[in-house]
Amino acid sequence: MASQLEERTVRASNIDFHILEMGEGPLVLCMHGFPDTAHSFRHQLPALAAAGYHAVAPYMRGYAPTGVPLDGRYDGGALTEDVLNLIDALGYQEAVLFGHDWGAFAVYPAAAAAPNRVRKLITAAVPYGPSFLTALATNYVQQRRSWYMYFFQAALAEAAVSRDNFSFLERIWTDWSPGWRWTAADIEPVKQCFRTPAALSAALGYYRTTIGAMMKVPGDAIAAAATPPPPVNVPSMIIYGRDDGCIGADLLEGMEAFFPKGLRKEIVEGAGHFVHQEKPELVNRLVLDFLKS
Repeated sequence: MASQLEERTVRASNIDFHILEMGEGPLVLCMHGFPDTAHSFRHQLPALAAAGYHAVAPYMRGYAPTGVPLDGRYDGGALTEDVLNLIDALGYQEAVLFGHDWGAFAVYPAAAAAPNRVRKLITAAVPYGPSFLTALATNYVQQRRSWYMYFFQAALAEAAVSRDNFSFLERIWTDWSPGWRWTAADIEPVKQCFRTPAALSAALGYYRTTIGAMMKVPGDAIAAAATPPPPVNVPSMIIYGRDDGCIGADLLEGMEAFFPKGLRKEIVEGAGHFVHQEKPELVNRLVLDFLKS
């Protein structure tokens, strides 16, 4: 078993994905969010490897050192393709999927579209279903939390985020996980990633593709919020910080309806948006218990 963290590049979706990996066994594919990198799963990879899994965390499309897609796609369809293509590129027929933030946005539709390729689904920090889009239109508290999504549509966003050694990111981390006493070493990999200008623009491109489209055709967004998503026919678990300052934990209500094979909800007290980094021992225990169940 590869007991040490290893790094390499795999080709999927016509992109060179830089991955972190540990262990041998069934594949657990860990997809990170914003503002974050594959380093986000530094606490989970060793625990999964020790439990007999091949744990892999890719830097998502556009996040350096992963390549920037030549077609400029950051839509949900592209992210779904990345997940399934990465399973292929790593030499597997199926995988456990673990997605945080944008990573959750990627793995939900992958599991819904190809349940035969997903053994189990684990997500964190993003609900599934119409609750979030509905909240953007109706819930002032969530609208206030989501201000950054609209700010990222502006051309000055890159300059604002990168100013003063990315102090913007430090404020985001503090707002979204108010109880987490993160260190400079925790956030430095994120800053290092975004020091590649193309990577920062790519990360903002995720928001410009999704929220930007909604702003242009608001009727489509309202219709999307009213349309139930496809069911996820995979045993699933969501882990959520009670104090998440990005997307409120209250938006998890009603998610069970979209998970015919069962949805386990774990609300972690004293944690925020970056729950898997804030409470790694608890999250690892929940994940391994779920995988054994």
